[in-house]
Amino acid sequence: MKNKTVFACQECGAQSQKWLGRCPECGAWNSLVEERAAEAPAAADIAKRYSLAVAAGPQLYADIDTMVAERLTTGIDEFDRVLGGGVVPGSLVLIGGEPGIGKSTLLLQAAAHFARTYGPVLYSSGEESEHQIKSRGERLGIDPSTHSGSSRATSRDERAPLYILAETCLERILEEIARLKPAFIIVDSIQTVFSLRFQSAPGSIGQVREAATQLLFAAKGQNIPTFLVGHVTKDGSLAGPKALEHIVDTVLYFEGEKHHAHRVVRAVKNRFGAVSELGVFEMTGKGLRAVPNPSKLFLAERPVNAPGSAVLCCVEGSRPMLVEIQALVSTSTYGNAKRMTSGLDQNRLSLLLAVLEKRAGLNLVAEDVFVNVAGGIAVDEPAADLGIVAAVASSVRNRPIKPSTAVFGEVGLAGEVRGISQAALRVREAAQMGFTRCIVPHGNCAPEDTPVGCELVAVKNVSEALDQLMEW
Repeated sequence: MKNKTVFACQECGAQSQKWLGRCPECGAWNSLVEERAAEAPAAADIAKRYSLAVAAGPQLYADIDTMVAERLTTGIDEFDRVLGGGVVPGSLVLIGGEPGIGKSTLLLQAAAHFARTYGPVLYSSGEESEHQIKSRGERLGIDPSTHSGSSRATSRDERAPLYILAETCLERILEEIARLKPAFIIVDSIQTVFSLRFQSAPGSIGQVREAATQLLFAAKGQNIPTFLVGHVTKDGSLAGPKALEHIVDTVLYFEGEKHHAHRVVRAVKNRFGAVSELGVFEMTGKGLRAVPNPSKLFLAERPVNAPGSAVLCCVEGSRPMLVEIQALVSTSTYGNAKRMTSGLDQNRLSLLLAVLEKRAGLNLVAEDVFVNVAGGIAVDEPAADLGIVAAVASSVRNRPIKPSTAVFGEVGLAGEVRGISQAALRVREAAQMGFTRCIVPHGNCAPEDTPVGCELVAVKNVSEALDQLMEW
């Protein structure tokens, strides 16, 4: 094949025939790097190599038969929830997160279950050796023996067919996939894989795009679910070209503070399930353990009768959760009031403080305001507005909110409390956790949806909400 030289932007992946000081697509300076790329092979060659069916032509919409693929369980309920009920055969999933957050641990646990249940699993790692992965598996308590009676999970010595491959060459990985015909593939990480067709370093735009594309052909052509681990940049986004997220079927983000035991897996793209679905895990000495009741975990250490504390009913995907919003308001000593948040949007806090100043009569100009979501989880939905307002007002007035009260609602610039979605689901979760009173927007007060033993208090504006919260 004839090689050609192109200049690829390391920020967005745009290509140019000549070097430019500034990328014309994303505007980044000095981001174009010279790469040598081979000409793309013919479509027939790709189809033959990866057993892809060549379409005969367009088909009528009415003549297309639809079938529902049976999802494969990972053995981890929270992981299955984020994926939309399990892994779809032939799907390509990208999971990213900070270093050391637990990505490899989670996938190794899922790989062990797949090997015992469905058949051979190929775990390809470009960052660790076979001995390092085996050592982690022993810490996680992974048993190499086969526990399932699946017809695919058969081996001559009754061992689960989990294969570890320490390799970074894409062509070598594809050869092993063709030889083993695994039921599950894990590539850790996509930034370490390189193709011999390119002369650029691993992790460059061309290498990442080529590796992801070829693995996509392998996954779709042989109907093998494939997981790719991706690095993240300093701002928390996935490293590599944006085309990487368009290639895959599902994008998952692994979140959590290193100093907290719990971890959160969030779906930001899913062609086979709900977006923004959430899975909660707890990091233990034997790996990640699913947390079936996140509300209990986040409220476990909530102080009773403490000013500045409010319980918020939020929803992530299809899961309702109760979290604690903490606020601390103190007089500024330097004349320039601070506004700091943890787990919330700081700009949103500034907006809500302006609403409290103008509509509720609270004087916050000379006050330092610090707001935190206890437990390290991030909340970004509009329903958190009323919880933030309640916590700040409670701290300013130094009056605690009744411990059995939960709140949710969006606050507008006119001081009105707007209705939000899935109100009945939020109230039901609060009632199950023992809360007997919910402050809700007037538009969401439906008496027929009120659980037994839980009182709904409808409010139309911020002043009315604060009166209801402080009346006891």
